[in-house]
Amino acid sequence: MSPTAVSLAVDTQTVAQAVAAHVPSAVPLVAVHAGDERPDPDALAVVGTFHGRPGATFAVVAEGVVAEMAAVTSVGVAGDTPLAVADALRPALDAAAVALGARAVDQTRTEAAGRALEPDMTVYALQAAGLTVAWFGVRIKDSHVPAPGAGVVPSQRTSMRVLYDVEMTLTVELGRVRLPLRDVLDLAPGAVLELDRAAASPADILVNGRLIARGEVVVVDEDYGVRITQIVSGQEA
Repeated sequence: MSPTAVSLAVDTQTVAQAVAAHVPSAVPLVAVHAGDERPDPDALAVVGTFHGRPGATFAVVAEGVVAEMAAVTSVGVAGDTPLAVADALRPALDAAAVALGARAVDQTRTEAAGRALEPDMTVYALQAAGLTVAWFGVRIKDSHVPAPGAGVVPSQRTSMRVLYDVEMTLTVELGRVRLPLRDVLDLAPGAVLELDRAAASPADILVNGRLIARGEVVVVDEDYGVRITQIVSGQEA
């Protein structure tokens, strides 16, 4: 088995267990690989999809568990009402999406289990005390699967990719000084201004007036340069 296949197996098992934890059941459920075992093809399945990297399709067959839980809690969710079953299983589908790094599934639908659990899906049996009471199928649409919980939203660097060619002006600031207007008017060649920081202090690096980094002034081929020594976080800026 290749490293990619191993990673995929680990991730889908984690996703399946996240689903098992969110299916509304009176007893805890455990996800185990189903092998060739499958539910009744006419059973009701709730299917959820989301698009991203990776994209995925999920299918949960748990109509009986939902109906049993509704009877126990007197919620009144009838097992033969597709919309109610879809609503009851939506948190489980969202949990599957979160386990792969998304916020939630994009959309859900109901259809027969025989159609929903497609041949290329990895199928898990959701068991209570060794008895299968529900089913979960998952198909990852991208071979690169991040670790569970690895970032549910595109990073700032990724979302700003379209701006990469925009030029910005960086300013290096050695220090500042405040003077009354009379002193400003008296400035002349040869005057020395004392700045608000020591000679060994780092210089500020600003973009459009916003502090983004600090560094030390160096000389590069007879020109001044600055060596970055610290990147400033948004809170510090």
